[in-house]
Amino acid sequence: MAAIRTAVPTMRGVATGVPRCMPRMASRMSPVRSFQTSRIGAAIKTLYTVEHEWVRYDDESNIGTIGITNHAQDSLGDVVYIELPPVELEAARGDQIGSIESVKAASDIYSPVSGIIVESNVALDDQPNLVNKSPMDQGWLAKIKLSDASELDQLLSEEAYNATLE
Repeated sequence: MAAIRTAVPTMRGVATGVPRCMPRMASRMSPVRSFQTSRIGAAIKTLYTVEHEWVRYDDESNIGTIGITNHAQDSLGDVVYIELPPVELEAARGDQIGSIESVKAASDIYSPVSGIIVESNVALDDQPNLVNKSPMDQGWLAKIKLSDASELDQLLSEEAYNATLE
């Protein structure tokens, strides 16, 4: 029996009967964590425009992360170039803040809210296809410090946005 116990992997000294590689494999296979689960107590919500942009707003920091929806990237096809907004750009809701070019078409990017751009996703300079691979996570476009959080009330919930696609 002692030989079996030493062969069984342990986690913090307690025999679990699960190979050591399983917890790591399970974490790699688990879904990507959303921003909504990243902090306890923070109110983070994702809202959408009918033009297929989204903003993930963190009410604790007053920062919104902007991107295009999966529907938009799917309609565009393979993205080959993205013009990102410059940091410190002051944008009003509905202003053009950049553009996306794909093998099929080019499209303007509009700000879903008013504010000042505080960060652009520079990873997209070298890997614009991140927008295709992960439009709601790694393919975000810019972060904006909102000047009027009440504008969020004019955006769509995920359910309302999906209804516009039907």
